[in-house]
Amino acid sequence: MGNSSETVSFVLAAYGNVGELKYLYFIIILVWYLSICVANTVLIVVIRVDSRLHEPMYILLCNLCVNEINASTSLYPLLLSQMFSDSHEVTVPWCFLQMCCLYTSASVELCSLAAMAYDRYISICNPFSYNVIMKTERVFLLILLVWVFSFLSFIFSYSFIFSLKFCGNIIHNAYCDHQLIIRLSCSVSIQSFISDISFAIVSVFLPFSLILVSYLKILRVCRKTSKENKQKAVTTCTPHIISVSNLCVGCILYLIDFRFLVSQVPDEVRIILPMYVLIFQPMLTPFMYGFNLPKIRQSYQRFFVKEKINILVQI
Repeated sequence: MGNSSETVSFVLAAYGNVGELKYLYFIIILVWYLSICVANTVLIVVIRVDSRLHEPMYILLCNLCVNEINASTSLYPLLLSQMFSDSHEVTVPWCFLQMCCLYTSASVELCSLAAMAYDRYISICNPFSYNVIMKTERVFLLILLVWVFSFLSFIFSYSFIFSLKFCGNIIHNAYCDHQLIIRLSCSVSIQSFISDISFAIVSVFLPFSLILVSYLKILRVCRKTSKENKQKAVTTCTPHIISVSNLCVGCILYLIDFRFLVSQVPDEVRIILPMYVLIFQPMLTPFMYGFNLPKIRQSYQRFFVKEKINILVQI
């Protein structure tokens, strides 16, 4: 294939050896995807219907759940459709669209967690200024800025891929990854390396830095406060810390897979490792926050008890 105008589709080679297991894989992926959507939607609904949860912390959590659904929808429908495809082809525009959605979602995830860390910092370290700093209008504006910033970050870093000329169309993965797409180009320039660095700095390093600084300040304040306040801080911060830690693990696995051990690991492991975050993070978020935050647990109980009573009344 001579250039990008002749490349109308990419072939996802990871599905070549699925065989009869495709039916089992299809059911597992479908159930997992639906579970992610239901779990996150339930948490969003509970926060929406309970006026006591209309606080900045829970509004930011809603945004995080929306992003979990968005990230999952960027991946799982393609996986499901490819299970029963004979050619395993994905058109170039759809491949670029998936790549855009996945990387935008990754940036939104990190920036949202950074915003939540800042919210916890203000709540714990400056409680008397919390209602002034974290006004509802400002929180919604912050959420909008997070999405716009994440999308522009991707466009600024990787828009050059759209004009690349390709000399191949076989992607050895289960989804469209920018690194593998770049390897198919007829000439790989230093622009690819620069784009990776710029995206990493803007969308990964800066949010992680804000999270780290926020928690260092929280830790400094907690060392001087009462045992009761320490316990309260631990309760509200634990789900967030676990989410950030899991995201760090996913980023490390992704980098190990594609940067260092490509030729030293089995194909199955190489394919699954980059999807670690997309497999576990969307389900971790609603369960960690739903089970660990007392106010959300109480809202769950009130919500489902009320629904059960309404159903019994109707019967």
